[in-house]
Amino acid sequence: MELLRVELGVIWRLDERGRLPGPEDLVIGVAADGMTAAVSGHVPGPLAARLLDLVSQGVPSPPGHPPDVLARCRELLGDDHAVSGGPSYLVRPPVRFEVPAEVLRSDDPAHVERVRPLRPSTWEPGEWDALVGGGEGAPWAMIVEDGQVAAVCHSARLTPEGAEAGTWTSPAFRGRGYAAATTAVWAGLLPDLPLFYSTGADNRSSQRVAGRLGLRPLGWLWKLTP
Repeated sequence: MELLRVELGVIWRLDERGRLPGPEDLVIGVAADGMTAAVSGHVPGPLAARLLDLVSQGVPSPPGHPPDVLARCRELLGDDHAVSGGPSYLVRPPVRFEVPAEVLRSDDPAHVERVRPLRPSTWEPGEWDALVGGGEGAPWAMIVEDGQVAAVCHSARLTPEGAEAGTWTSPAFRGRGYAAATTAVWAGLLPDLPLFYSTGADNRSSQRVAGRLGLRPLGWLWKLTP
């Protein structure tokens, strides 16, 4: 539960009150040994306190099953809130996954210059420049094949408390283990931080990445979004 609490803070960058910036109104982390939660800063104080109290008294549910308290929280917030969730994992270096391709690293200047002109169309120019230049999203690991970026693992979130992996694989190169290979190298670039990997309930390919790397399951993150 404590690791899920850390991850929740890393992903959502909670404010000084421990509140979510949005768009979610409530996030509940469910682990085998308990539950943790954060509420949006837009939720009135008394209701926020009520929601957190309900979660603190709730009973953790098995992986993949929303806790009973989630339904009660949705009633209090409003039935217009969508429920979503997915598993979360801890990445503990060293992790490895071998593929017949070179994995490029953001700490190698030659690799940086190689990928700089290869921006995938799914990335905005400013985002790509920041990532490649060592700004938002760095450090990263990539695979280049046939003159294009085939796969990326980057720091979707990076704070002093930890980092959250973000992965992308070009549709033409999926199913080759590239996401696992780049995630393994990315983890080696951040040896002194808690590293997290989370995904959605329906994202089977992303869950296979966690399986290939033997990542430690932490629990599930459940979200209520208006």
